[in-house]
Amino acid sequence: MNLISRFACALVIGLICGLPLLAEDGKLTREEKVLGDRQKVLSDGYWIYNGFEEGIKQAQETGKPMLVVLRCIPCEECVKLDEEIMEKDPVLRPLLDQYVRVRIVGTNGLDLDLFQYDYDQSFAVFLMNADKTIYGRFGTRSHRTDWTSDVSIEGLAKALDAGLKLHANYPNNKAFFIGKHGDKPLYASPEKFPSLKDKYTDTLNYEGDVVKSCIHCHQIGDAQKAVFRDRGKAIPDEYLFPYPHPKAIGMIIDPSEMNTLKEVTAGSIAEKAGLLAGDRVFALNGQVILSIADIQWVLHHAKDEDVVHAAIVRGEKRILKSIELPSGWRQQDDLSWRVGAWPMRAMVLGGMGLEEATQEQRERIGITDPNKMALRVRYVGRYNKHALAKNTGFRVDDIVVGFDGRDDLMRETDVLAYGAQNCMPDEKVKIDFFRGKKPMSLTLKMQN
Repeated sequence: MNLISRFACALVIGLICGLPLLAEDGKLTREEKVLGDRQKVLSDGYWIYNGFEEGIKQAQETGKPMLVVLRCIPCEECVKLDEEIMEKDPVLRPLLDQYVRVRIVGTNGLDLDLFQYDYDQSFAVFLMNADKTIYGRFGTRSHRTDWTSDVSIEGLAKALDAGLKLHANYPNNKAFFIGKHGDKPLYASPEKFPSLKDKYTDTLNYEGDVVKSCIHCHQIGDAQKAVFRDRGKAIPDEYLFPYPHPKAIGMIIDPSEMNTLKEVTAGSIAEKAGLLAGDRVFALNGQVILSIADIQWVLHHAKDEDVVHAAIVRGEKRILKSIELPSGWRQQDDLSWRVGAWPMRAMVLGGMGLEEATQEQRERIGITDPNKMALRVRYVGRYNKHALAKNTGFRVDDIVVGFDGRDDLMRETDVLAYGAQNCMPDEKVKIDFFRGKKPMSLTLKMQN
């Protein structure tokens, strides 16, 4: 499973009956890592492994709040905040001790009515009551190589501490949490989506190939988009641009804090709302904010044109601000880092990956207007649906200057979003580009 935010993982694998078998290159196979990780967690006994209902039971019996972590096993790319590091941290450990701790390692059978989050991430934390009231969320991601700008051990510690205080005052403060439960999902659990139902079951297969039996988080996001694409419908913004990063509206959150603005981008929506660096975002739309993930939750549920009401602590003062979201605000976010962008590149670009052309490349082909698109083909796929662009005739270093008659799609994100909403499967779209200094055009078939 590929679960949320790049600040988790690379767990030290426990040895089972001495040294486990190795792959031919001397490294542990993925299967061995998963099984070793499971054995380690079960033997340590500090976390409840894949047992949400058991966590509910213990929370009811002890009166403790729940800490539910959804995380891949093991996440090969994350190195900074796995459970072992969390358990050894002198600040985090005593906070963790006060929670019933549950680790969910696969989304098979996951209750999507309850566990709603950004499925393109790799680490997600829910702070909850035993009655399934959600106090807050933690964990985010904005780029494949950048997690330190968003999350930290310090920020998590402060969120956990705040969660304990909220729990102590529950249910007197229940009104703060009403909006933290989402709308009814498209399907109740991942394996029920049409694109997944014939491939997976509601449980992991530890007796067989456990790796292949697991539904990755990003597959939920892909399945959501496929519901619309397979019906020949435009994919709605909330599925194309889920959980918008606060920086898309100019809010730069201090990762070592819970809800403090480190910076407000000049000319942004946040600046126009009167937000300032140093402001603490106590609540949005009446929902208490424990982390950047809580801010994203509110933004995710905002409409195309909307007003978000912010309760701000500025110095010793508490003030109210209205954040006005104009039409199209969500599309200021970036799709290119998302795992979910990979299948979209096949849908819309036949497997091409694009990046903004340099000034020198723009000048070489005579594109001097900064408002005209110029996107360099940085790679072309070679297999299956991702080979379509290559087989159609596109090459690395081509400069795309027009897509379906549009020359104002300035980012790869803009092309993907436009194509996903306006160009249906089997439709043929004209793409204008330069190869060297020679203008060319090819027609590319859209895919589902």
